[in-house]
Amino acid sequence: MIDTVIFDMDGTLLDTLEDLADAVNQGLAARKYPARTLDEVRHFVGNGVRKLMTEAVPEGASEEDLEECLAAFKAYYAKHWQDKTVPYEGITELLAALKREGLKTAVISNKYEQAVLRLCKDYFPGSFDSAHGEREGVPRKPAPDGIYAILEELGASKKNAVYVGDSEVDMATAKNAGLVSVGVTWGFRDRQLLEEKGADHIIDRPKELLAIVGKRSL
Repeated sequence: MIDTVIFDMDGTLLDTLEDLADAVNQGLAARKYPARTLDEVRHFVGNGVRKLMTEAVPEGASEEDLEECLAAFKAYYAKHWQDKTVPYEGITELLAALKREGLKTAVISNKYEQAVLRLCKDYFPGSFDSAHGEREGVPRKPAPDGIYAILEELGASKKNAVYVGDSEVDMATAKNAGLVSVGVTWGFRDRQLLEEKGADHIIDRPKELLAIVGKRSL
């Protein structure tokens, strides 16, 4: 029986794309590099901010240039990470339903830890039993280490847990950790990619998760 649901953050719980794109372009502007489109940034997201900026800078950019762009990204994002970010429709109601049903809930993200904790507090106060982002000593997704740490923290078993995310990184994370994967189509990737990456379930609306975990509807 499923008793634990672990979520990705960006593209799954929160639509952070516009704020991330604004920060990417602020970072690129530090070296007068050309801006990236929203759709380009959509496909860069998922492996942490360093990988995001590595993808965004022009080919051939030096390590020094990358570091300058990354620093400008972080400085801007720290002040503007909630300008346009919003929960996806139905997410708040889903989390409330999961809590009413007594399920344990958690977040694991490749976004840096301070941002994950702050966003959970500001948008979903009291909704999660555990939340972690990128932190020293714990390999980023798709490594399963962060999932294992959360399961241990919650006293949960992987056979009774599902992992919910929107990207190829998330599907690989679930597979590597031995969890059932649930792909969501409202995020940064499409249904075809989720199918190609072996999602065990694919949902189009948050409330559909309740049927997968064996709970009543909203």
